[in-house]
Amino acid sequence: MLDHTERILADLIGFPTVSADGNLELIAYAAAALDGLGAHTRTTLDETGTKANLFATIGPDVPGGVVLSGHTDVVPADGDWTDDPFTAVERDGLIYGRGACDMKGFIACALAMAPAFAGADLKRPVHFAFTYDEEVGCFGARALMDALSDWGVKPATCIIGEPTSMRIIEGHKGCYEYTTAFTGVPGHASEPDRGVNTIAYAGRFLGKLAEMEGALKARAPDGSPFNPPWSTLQPGVIRGGIARNVIPDACEVEWEMRPVNAADARFALDRIRSFLNDEIDPEMRAKAAEAGVTTLTVGEVDGLEPLPESEALALVRELTGGNAADVVSFGTEAGLFQGAGISTVVCGPGSIEQAHKPDEFVALEQLQLCLDMLGRLERKLSV
Repeated sequence: MLDHTERILADLIGFPTVSADGNLELIAYAAAALDGLGAHTRTTLDETGTKANLFATIGPDVPGGVVLSGHTDVVPADGDWTDDPFTAVERDGLIYGRGACDMKGFIACALAMAPAFAGADLKRPVHFAFTYDEEVGCFGARALMDALSDWGVKPATCIIGEPTSMRIIEGHKGCYEYTTAFTGVPGHASEPDRGVNTIAYAGRFLGKLAEMEGALKARAPDGSPFNPPWSTLQPGVIRGGIARNVIPDACEVEWEMRPVNAADARFALDRIRSFLNDEIDPEMRAKAAEAGVTTLTVGEVDGLEPLPESEALALVRELTGGNAADVVSFGTEAGLFQGAGISTVVCGPGSIEQAHKPDEFVALEQLQLCLDMLGRLERKLSV
C-alpha cells in the first residue's frame, strides 16, 4: 500500500497546482481514479472555470459518514530547491516536492485507500473532498459547503488532513483579512484645506485598530488553549502618498484579525465598521463628494472551535490510539466544515514546519501512519 501511495503522491506533485494557476488536471486525475471504483463523483467550478472542487462518495447513499478532506492548491515554489519542486524525489525515507506535506501526502493516502473502501461492505459512506484555493482564502471549501447544502448531503464527521505529524488538532483560530481603501483629493501640501489627505485618515484608522487590539486582548476567554490566548488584530501593509509636499489622494491599509471565537470577530468588526461608516466616511465626504473609505473583504475563514463533545474527536482518537488533542496557530478549512454542522478535526501526515519552504518533504513513516488510520476507518465503517 505504501508503494502505491508513493506513486500517487509523485503524480500529484507533478501537477503544478499553484493557487493562481488552477487545479483542473489534478481534479480530473482524482475523479478518474474514483470514478473507476464506482464512486459517485461531483465537481464544482469557480467563476473562472480554471479551478474545481471534487466531492466523491463511496458506500451507501445514506446520511452521515466521514469526509476525508484536503486542499489541492499549493503555494509558489520560490527559493532555492535542490531538485525540480514539481518532480517528486525520494531520499532517505523522505519524499520531496511542493505540496508533499501540504497537503498532497494526505490526498495520496486517501486515494490509495479508495480501492479498499470500494471493496468493503460499508455501512456508512466515506466521502472525499478535494478543494481549490485554500492557500488564498479557502474559497473552494466555502463553495463546497454551499454545494453540499444544495445537494442535501449531510456528512457526520470530517478529517482535514493538514500536516500535523498525525497529532489530533481540535482547534485553531480564524483568519479574517481586509483591505481598507481611502480615496481623497490631491493638492499642494502648502494648502492642506484644498485637499483630502488619505494618509491622515488612515492614521486615525490605525489608531482604531490599535484600540480594538487592546479590547480583544482584554476579552481573552478563561482557559483559552491558544497562544496567545486572545484574538489578535494587526495592520500588515500600508500604501499611500508620492512625495512629502503632495497631499496623498489614495491610501490602503491591509489588516487581519485572528479571532478565537465568532463573538470576538463580531465585537471587533461592528466597532470598526461603525467607526469607518459613521465617523470617517461622512467627514471625508463633507470635504469632497468624491472622497470616502471602503473596505474589501479578502477572506473570512472561521476558526475551528474546540468543543466539549466532538464526534470527530472521539472517532480519530479511536483510529489513531491517541488521547491528546492540541490546538495550532495555523488556519485550515476545518472551521467551514464545522460551521456547516459537520464535526471536524485536523489530523494528517507531515509537519507544518516543512510547509511553504524550499525542499518541502513528507516522511514515508508519516504516510504509513496515515494509511494505518484510514485502514482502521475502513473497518469501522464496515461494522
